[in-house]
Amino acid sequence: MKNKQKRMAVIQDLSGFGRCSLTVALPVISAMKIQSCPVITSIFSNHTAYPNYFFDDYTEKMPEYIENWKKLGLVFDGIYTGFLGSERQIEIVRDFIRDFKGPETKVIIDPVMGDNGKAYATYTEEMCGNMRRLAAMGDILTPNVTELCILTETPYGKGSFTAAQYAEMAEKLAAMGPSQIVITGIRQGTWIANGVYERGKPFHIIRTRSAGACRCGTGDLFASIIAADAVTGTDFSQSVRKAASFVKKCIIRSQELNIPLTDGVCFEEYLGELGRER
Repeated sequence: MKNKQKRMAVIQDLSGFGRCSLTVALPVISAMKIQSCPVITSIFSNHTAYPNYFFDDYTEKMPEYIENWKKLGLVFDGIYTGFLGSERQIEIVRDFIRDFKGPETKVIIDPVMGDNGKAYATYTEEMCGNMRRLAAMGDILTPNVTELCILTETPYGKGSFTAAQYAEMAEKLAAMGPSQIVITGIRQGTWIANGVYERGKPFHIIRTRSAGACRCGTGDLFASIIAADAVTGTDFSQSVRKAASFVKKCIIRSQELNIPLTDGVCFEEYLGELGRER
């Protein structure tokens, strides 16, 4: 009998402390009643916003790891990728998508490349080009404003654009292949907005009141909810609203518990709510 539970491959690094990447994605996706299957790109003791950390690169181990999944004949309803640390890792992920994407598989790519108008130090021009090729293989993309500018080769300037300009950039990005895009973290005064693009529908912006300072891992939390909803067929705009509301709720609770910004958000406090929504 065909397995009736949804299954998702999650390709990201594992940080033991700090609530980001796999330590966010695995529990969130599992809570939303989807089997979460990790492909580890690297291991960190804690993420790099802390003053010191242990790091172990898994790039050379990834092909053999994945080869054994091929031998098992695994099939996935979703493939979700996050931060990738090298050109080689991006190539491995592109191969993974080619090998495991079926007719109904949703590919969700969170192009973690930079923030505040700058690419991360690990991102060379070559890597940016390779990420554009990976983004073209996605069904859903979740870039922030910086990443949107990098992917579309648009000058960031002051990082403030009109709705029409966001729509134009989303159209340009969609022309590469993706049919759904959410532009995250658009700051509009006391509001945080997300630009929603769906092929064949009008571009629109969903806003929520800002709840406090930026915290590590909130993008991973947001994208993980979007990814899980994608494979269950949830309406895209509804998913964006749910993800934004959940992140805000977790930020407020984290402030109440006096959790440091680097420690991310205490999504564990509300994790059960995600499972009850289905």
